[in-house]
Amino acid sequence: MNIDKFKQQHLDILAAIDDLRQLARGGVAAQAQAIAEQIIAMSGLIKLHLAVEQRYLYPAAQASGVAKVAQLGRQYENEMHGIAGAYLDFAGRWNTPVRLEAEPEAFRSEANTVLHALFQRMRREDHELYPAVETLA
Repeated sequence: MNIDKFKQQHLDILAAIDDLRQLARGGVAAQAQAIAEQIIAMSGLIKLHLAVEQRYLYPAAQASGVAKVAQLGRQYENEMHGIAGAYLDFAGRWNTPVRLEAEPEAFRSEANTVLHALFQRMRREDHELYPAVETLA
C-alpha cells in the first residue's frame, strides 16, 4: 500500500500547527481572528486525514493477513477515537475570536495539551504504523 499521501498530510498538519504557534506567539488576543481562521483551516486538514485513515488505512492493515500489522491497525484505530475527539472538542471551542480574546491562557493550555498529543500520535504513525503497512507492498 502506498502511503505517501498520508505522510504528506502529516507534513501539512505539522506545518499548520507551526503556523498556529507562530500566530499565538504574536499574542492570542491580538491574533484572535487569524488564530480562529487557522484552527478552522487546520481542522479541515485533520478531518480529511482522519477520514482517509478510517476508510482505507486501518481496514487495509487489519485485513493484511500479517498478525502484527493487523494488530497495529486495530490499536491505532481504537486510539484514534480519543485523540480525534479531543481535537474536535478543542477546535469547536476555540474557532471563534471572541472566545480566544476572552480566555487566551485557557486556549494556550488546551492547545499545548491537545496539539502535543496529536503531534505524538503522528510521530508514532510515522515510525511504527506506516513502516509496517509499507512492508505489505
